[in-house]
Amino acid sequence: MPHDDQDISVAVPSPTPSAPDLDGSPAEPPAPVPEVEAPPLQTVDRAYLTWLLIASFGGSLALMVPLSYSLALRISDLAPGHEEQLGYVTGSAQFVYLVLSPMIGVWSDRTRSRLGRRTPFMIAGSVLGMVGLLGVALAPTVLLVGLAWAVGMIGWSTTGQAIQNVQADRVPEEQRGRISALTSVMTQIAPVLGIGLAYTVASSTLLVFLLPGLLGAVLVVLFPFFKPEGDSRALVHTGGVTLRNLVTSYGFNPRKYPDFGWNWLGRFVFFMGLYFNTTFGTFFYAQRLDMPVKEVAGIVAAIGVIGVLAATGGAIGGGFLSDKLGRRKLFTLIGSALFVVGAVTEAFAYSLPQLIVGAVVMQLAIAVFSAVDLAIVFAVLPDRAQAGRYLAVVAFSQKIPSALAPLIAPLVITVGATGGQKNYTELYLMGAVLALVGGLIVKFKVKSVR
Repeated sequence: MPHDDQDISVAVPSPTPSAPDLDGSPAEPPAPVPEVEAPPLQTVDRAYLTWLLIASFGGSLALMVPLSYSLALRISDLAPGHEEQLGYVTGSAQFVYLVLSPMIGVWSDRTRSRLGRRTPFMIAGSVLGMVGLLGVALAPTVLLVGLAWAVGMIGWSTTGQAIQNVQADRVPEEQRGRISALTSVMTQIAPVLGIGLAYTVASSTLLVFLLPGLLGAVLVVLFPFFKPEGDSRALVHTGGVTLRNLVTSYGFNPRKYPDFGWNWLGRFVFFMGLYFNTTFGTFFYAQRLDMPVKEVAGIVAAIGVIGVLAATGGAIGGGFLSDKLGRRKLFTLIGSALFVVGAVTEAFAYSLPQLIVGAVVMQLAIAVFSAVDLAIVFAVLPDRAQAGRYLAVVAFSQKIPSALAPLIAPLVITVGATGGQKNYTELYLMGAVLALVGGLIVKFKVKSVR
């Protein structure tokens, strides 16, 4: 699968007269020096992969346990009966990081240090993340919790972004599918095990936040300790980050990089469909099973555990097969088609077994699509030397739908609603259509990847 490793910007020295060659003809001007170069791609061994997966697990553990469990406990302590405050806290932090992430990516791409370009951001992100977690645990008000979590979100998300950037820097095409799959599995498993860990110290608010965070930070730092990234001063030839770098980091030219643009759009549409079908999951199950919302928690948890198993199988199966067959787009389309099957099953389900089948198929589909499409992302990056910048832009294709879908979905479920019953059938069918369209865009519009 071809990919373009062009350099982004070129520092061209002022033209000077060239000394003539021996035959009297003017000498060729010296080749321009790129501002940033990408390190060579090298097949990674099992030891490198093991430490990469451990770091991925650690970063996900530290980030996802607060999002999935401990922040809800803290909000419940400080503002009982006001669960909506959790949405304000997490949503605001997500928005802050979304705005900052391209700038952090550019800074990472252009970092000159003995530790490399990505390692300083893994370490600094972990430190900042721990400061945020400590602040959340000690904050006396919801407002201060929100401010502290914004710091924590920036820190741990920066760490996760740096780990992903290393994959783009180092992993060759023939290994991207399986490694993307395995790192995806780590992000699925981490919150499940992390919540269990936090539950064991639930009597201590401080430990609920600090224990998963400290463990995550240690696991992250072990990666560059045992597998050093290497000095980046030979790769980065620029004096630093300019205002122009920062402004341009928020976008790209889709005409110049059509495959990157089409894949971005396909991801955006797919994830819009996904978030349509996950935003109101708890209320959807309560309505279809005719149960109070509070009694649905056990069902949601059970479906979540089964879904993790399905997602693990989907990610590994899709990632490894896509490497073996040398085909990516086929598996993103398969993932989209499976999503349609799961969403349609849920749309017309009125019994627990049907709901479980639909949810599990959807989790399988999401894992297949996400793991393989990440390998496509690495293949179509406009410039591998600027992986930090472009992967931050790729993140927009998932983060923006996660913010938009919850705003649009409430309008959809009221269309044709009767007798106080929300129209979840229409919502899930619309999500299915969007997911399929996203898969079709990737399959038929991305040309440089098989």
